[in-house]
Amino acid sequence: MQDGPDEDDGGERGDGEIEKKARDLVRLALFHEQRRLPLRRDEISKKVLGSGTRTFNAVLASANQILHKTFAMELVEMQAMPSDKDMSDKDADLLKNTGVKKKAAPTGTKSYILRSLLDPALIEQACAPDVEIRELEQKELVDENEEFAEDDNPIGQRSTGSIFAWHDSDQLASTGILYVILALILVEGRVISDNDLRAILKRLQLPASTPIPLSSQATAQSVTIDAYLAQLTRQGYIEKHRVGTAAGKGGNKRARATQAPAGTDDHLQAFEWRWGPRALTEVGERGIAEFVAEFMAGQPGQGEDGEEDAVGASQDEGTQKRVQIIFKGIERAAAGGQLLEAR
Repeated sequence: MQDGPDEDDGGERGDGEIEKKARDLVRLALFHEQRRLPLRRDEISKKVLGSGTRTFNAVLASANQILHKTFAMELVEMQAMPSDKDMSDKDADLLKNTGVKKKAAPTGTKSYILRSLLDPALIEQACAPDVEIRELEQKELVDENEEFAEDDNPIGQRSTGSIFAWHDSDQLASTGILYVILALILVEGRVISDNDLRAILKRLQLPASTPIPLSSQATAQSVTIDAYLAQLTRQGYIEKHRVGTAAGKGGNKRARATQAPAGTDDHLQAFEWRWGPRALTEVGERGIAEFVAEFMAGQPGQGEDGEEDAVGASQDEGTQKRVQIIFKGIERAAAGGQLLEAR
């Protein structure tokens, strides 16, 4: 008669332990996300699971339920960019004969990041300009609007008129530069030399000494381009390799994303930049290509005459066609391979 209650109590204790570890995992993931650093599997085992490493899947599933319900986010494993060594002989012949490379499936990295689960359509609606919201912002930010307003824009550059207050964000500049860097790597065939990247950034008024503003939570208000590239490398968005070494599994170790001191052989080496696993997992090649295509074809929310469309209005047929043409061009520029989606 005693076996039943004991088994029930054991099951309850087991479920309660998993729930407790799930909450601990959520806190640990949020802490890492605040610093924008990946959370490694071995750190989860050490700080959350302890000796119960076999409960990882159950704890992760429970933690994702909490994240989904509370923050509309999920904890996912970062996927590494497939390397040329992952190609079969058949794929290698295809690349040699046609110039088209079939991309291998991404592989797990045993590192995890938080990713938003908000519906893209909801984000698009929240970002769309609204006249009434802009009028309210104009009244609330009079001094700021007077400082930044232009003759042809009485509302001011910082009054976006959207539900998302982008004008109050302190990460727009750094995120924008990140997306530019990812786009440059993509259209250069998924790899760009260090010299070419710096030359293009310089033409975009971003020389090495340019201060990049950071989040208000960062220890420094701004960093240089070199320091920003090093930060993006630590966060997993990009990777720096010596020219001639393979990226991904089986390749040589990544080079440090800092300039080697003069007098050493390293500073004579040529380097190249590739996408990192966080970029593929967080935004994906297709996401960056769509962003560039829409930007070049005409900013969303604007019609042919430059006037803003009504909130929620779809792009006109001509703009959609230009977006498709530019997207196909980016796809061809990316070494002829199919663009990978965030996963």
